[in-house]
Amino acid sequence: MIAGGKIVIPAELRRELDIKDGDSLVIERDDQGNLVLKTYAQVVREVQAAFRAMVGPYEGSLVDELIAERRREAAMEDEQEEALRAKIGKRR
Repeated sequence: MIAGGKIVIPAELRRELDIKDGDSLVIERDDQGNLVLKTYAQVVREVQAAFRAMVGPYEGSLVDELIAERRREAAMEDEQEEALRAKIGKRR
């Protein structure tokens, strides 16, 4: 460890682990008290896998769902506009 609490990772190990300058790293302690070094990308993948395990696999297309939802909203807006026009037309 050097001044400021920085840890030096040997170049050979950085190459082996594909750690690049500027990569964000996470240091965790495992159940046995060992330090575990992970890249930010590894942590993100682990969290994504944990969420997938909790909610299960997604089947379908989010794009198709979004389009269908937007079409329903547009249809409702059209109905509201027609109702408003009909209401205004009755007043005349």
